[in-house]
Amino acid sequence: MPYYGLAKGFLTGKYRADRDGEGPRASAARAYLDARGFRVLDALDDIAAARHTTVAAVSLAWLAAQPTVVAPIASARTAAQLAELIPVAEIKLTGEEVARLSAVSSDAE
Repeated sequence: MPYYGLAKGFLTGKYRADRDGEGPRASAARAYLDARGFRVLDALDDIAAARHTTVAAVSLAWLAAQPTVVAPIASARTAAQLAELIPVAEIKLTGEEVARLSAVSSDAE
């Protein structure tokens, strides 16, 4: 079970280069703001928009699709954050979506 399933909040889409995210994990999440992180966010944005859901829910669905993950763990400090996570219960990513997210998150790109 991954401890930081949302990469310290980065995979919620809350932290972007063009705006300062706030919160207790903001400085740690900014470490992911690099070319690889931007590729991941772009793919998450596309998939979330196509499915009319949140980036956080797609991120957790991607994690849940990994064969070595028993259960993705995510925490929420507010009701609004929890609302962004709940749609994961209804999401089953396609093989193409999982492959795309895995490819853009690879160090090889």
